[in-house]
Amino acid sequence: MSLGFESAGFDVKAAVEYDPIHAATYKFNFPSSTVICQSVSDISGTRIRSEAFLPDDIDVVFGGAPCQGFSLIGKRCLEDPRNRLVHDFVRLVAEIRPKVFVFENVKGLTVGPHKKFLHELIDEFKRREFNVREDYVVLNAAEFGVPQERHRLFLIGARKGVPLPEYPKATHFTNGEIFRPHTPTVWDALSDLPDADEFPELLERDWIVTEFGPATSYSRLLRQVPDAKGRELLSSSLRTIHTPLSIKRFAETKPGTVEPVSRFLKLNPEGLCNTIRAGTASDRGAFTSPRPIHPYKPRCITVREAARLHSYPDWFRFHVTKWHGFRQVGNSVPPLLAKAVASELAKALGLASPKVLRMPVNRNGLLLQFGMSDAADWFGVPHNVVPARRRAAVDTSYV
Repeated sequence: MSLGFESAGFDVKAAVEYDPIHAATYKFNFPSSTVICQSVSDISGTRIRSEAFLPDDIDVVFGGAPCQGFSLIGKRCLEDPRNRLVHDFVRLVAEIRPKVFVFENVKGLTVGPHKKFLHELIDEFKRREFNVREDYVVLNAAEFGVPQERHRLFLIGARKGVPLPEYPKATHFTNGEIFRPHTPTVWDALSDLPDADEFPELLERDWIVTEFGPATSYSRLLRQVPDAKGRELLSSSLRTIHTPLSIKRFAETKPGTVEPVSRFLKLNPEGLCNTIRAGTASDRGAFTSPRPIHPYKPRCITVREAARLHSYPDWFRFHVTKWHGFRQVGNSVPPLLAKAVASELAKALGLASPKVLRMPVNRNGLLLQFGMSDAADWFGVPHNVVPARRRAAVDTSYV
């Protein structure tokens, strides 16, 4: 979300993330932003203003929070303790009183009994003197130039007296229309990337400097400036060692179908990626979500390949481990989708035009290598701020 908002012309001054490892990765990529490593339940709007030296009038507060409590019949879902983070998002919006806010969440919030929660949320914002665009929409990232089917709800509101922004209109098509550009395909996103399996160095580290292939119109937007020898940095590409049996199964699977043992989808090079998921956090067993199989190689995709399918520029880095890296991609809003939403906000607020983002300077590479203890020490928070991993026996024979 931050990357998309900055692309649309905003300056993201402050970010709140309770997981020290993810906070460290954020700080690496946004070195000029103030990163507060704490749960939103434990901070106030006053503290955010103070630590980030914010002006009195803020343009936007944006974010997303998990919504889990929908089963308390006869009670307000917003008061369910499992929805505390959503309640605190509302509280912080009310305390900071930005001109507009954006709340992002899964599309399931718009259907069935979950709609009760969504309408309670809208009513709460209105009670706090914010107008809300009640014709809320679920946006598909694929309709905004992202080679991935990913549907997300966006709820937009504005302080009373501030123009209420519109929702963005689709810029790309996936269903045969002729009036808009076609959504880039999986192979548009991946074809120029070097094959990680060709570099033994990527068994020990997640980066190498090498030559890339010819860029597509999509990948050209994400590529870095090459060095004097025409080479670029391939990062977030730590290799996965599969068993010979898994390699055989992956190779035998047809593109666009699911490998029957692992249940991993083998990507269709001429189609779109399925929704990249994050998996569970460490306190819930640290389970990894199914990772797509490369369309031509008998292996799972790398974190960088997932990032390409998510519309991240190549200079944007993720934690060096595959588990954290995939969680950081899978938990995030595709930058091009976030930019589309943010651009409508900028238009309504009469702000500056979009800007081309460049790799930030003075990035500290140690931030990407921290374990939990080191990251917690960096931010001065307890080592157990994220509950310890609950280990369980799992079948990894297909990995």
